[in-house]
Amino acid sequence: MTPPPSSGSPPVSDPTASPSPRLRDALSQGHAWYIVAILTLANVSGFVDRQILSLLVEPVKRDLGVTDTQVSLLMGLSFAVFYSVLGIPIGRLADRSSRRAIVAVGAALWSLMTALSGLARSFGQLFAMRIGVGVGEATLGPSAVSMIADAFPRERRGTAMSVYMLGTFLGSGIAYALGAWVVSLTANQAPWQWPLVGEIRPWQSVFFVVGLPGLLIAALAMTMREPARSGGDGAGSDSPSFAEVMAYFRRHRRTMLTLSFGFACSAAVNYGIGAWLATFFVRTHGWTASEAGTLQGVLTMTLGVAGTLLGGWLTDRWVRAGRVDAPVTVGVLAAAGMIVTAGVYPLVPSATVAAVLLAPLNIFAAMPWGAANAAIAEALPARMRGQGSAVYFLVVNLFAGAFGPTAVALLTDRVFGDPAALRWSLAACAIGGMSLTMLLLGFGRAAYRTTVATREN
Repeated sequence: MTPPPSSGSPPVSDPTASPSPRLRDALSQGHAWYIVAILTLANVSGFVDRQILSLLVEPVKRDLGVTDTQVSLLMGLSFAVFYSVLGIPIGRLADRSSRRAIVAVGAALWSLMTALSGLARSFGQLFAMRIGVGVGEATLGPSAVSMIADAFPRERRGTAMSVYMLGTFLGSGIAYALGAWVVSLTANQAPWQWPLVGEIRPWQSVFFVVGLPGLLIAALAMTMREPARSGGDGAGSDSPSFAEVMAYFRRHRRTMLTLSFGFACSAAVNYGIGAWLATFFVRTHGWTASEAGTLQGVLTMTLGVAGTLLGGWLTDRWVRAGRVDAPVTVGVLAAAGMIVTAGVYPLVPSATVAAVLLAPLNIFAAMPWGAANAAIAEALPARMRGQGSAVYFLVVNLFAGAFGPTAVALLTDRVFGDPAALRWSLAACAIGGMSLTMLLLGFGRAAYRTTVATREN
């Protein structure tokens, strides 16, 4: 278990250090971690709802009559566009009003839209429900980054952000494992009868199972206390306009562009692997979807979570050692590991070797995400963290959601023209995407150090 942050103030000689918790509304360490716990639960719920479709590819194709590319649009574009674009106005709300209320309303919305996905009878209906999931989940990222950054001092933010981000991998793992169980039921294709709902296929029922519990998380979100906003008056009245945020981005464009697009390329590779890994084992090695989903779920829930915490621990350790660019360095290290593991596992002839390579892959895939959130929080003045992080999430999620799953599918459908060539598509996207990640983050490290050193509070 990660130890709680110390309550001491950062050294006075550190010009980039954040105000101590005592200057932030005397929010107790226990409640600061309670905030992280609730936000992590919300993140788990959101990623279960987001990722569950990746284990339902074959039954969705069979019952709705769609192609690989259309399925990739359901997993990526339908969600990512609204999730990303609506993050901007929601980020402004997070800078001005109750962040806990924003999270609560969003959790209720994405949970309801996930449950309603179980009623979809066509590609268009399911596409519309996925848009609704994206709209609800757009509330979480900007609010969570802002709240956690205000609740913890700089030298502990990497760990706190990583605990929050482990929800991404825990939620994805639950989705994969649960999806594998549901897929195993679809061998019997007879419809089920649900009270008030009527006749649905077994794969459709999973949307009700994973969606409705999120309503409880929405209620729990209202029990969080708002941490006072560092650099402001605690009420958000000093919130800058969007034009001011964009002006800040322009002044620090090298930092912001390299952070946003560097981590976007990394996320695109992760999205592509997450969307198509189970299908890869089915098509290439003859596994059942249930077997592939179980493996994917167990590794993501265990080694993915461990990788997230490892990235946060490395970030905080290097920050305490005086390395301002520690979050960016963690991102570069993780990308290098992904080039080796994600570039090789699809091409080996043995299913066993491929499965073994997934162990280090899950660690490297998870390592940078707490660090990434810490990096964007450090690069932004406290009063614009809601809007500024929303712009960052816009780039990362729109790029990754739109291009991650779809790039793999387009290579398979249009370039190789053979569903069995999925392995080559996965390898090409992993090597290309992670090479770009290393180049962009490496190019931006010096600018990031300057931005953090000169940033106003």
